[in-house]
Amino acid sequence: MCHTIKTLFFDFGVNPTVYELDQIPGGREIEQALARHGVAGHGVAGDFPVVFIGGNLVGGANEIMTLHLNGSLSAMLKRAGALWL
Repeated sequence: MCHTIKTLFFDFGVNPTVYELDQIPGGREIEQALARHGVAGHGVAGDFPVVFIGGNLVGGANEIMTLHLNGSLSAMLKRAGALWL
């Protein structure tokens, strides 16, 4: 996950589960599986990070930053149980 998105989540007090696909065995296969399941069709264009919140695909860094700037990221994190305040 890119440094900016990790920092944003940590600043919210969220402790994300991060899978660095370029650093784990089978990471390339996971990346290919994400592509087969339409990740690129959700506005992330195959770019990483690919962010899931509450088990739902949210998108990439642009989508996360848009949600943050329009004020809806916090509510999404709360609904997912990742943020308590």
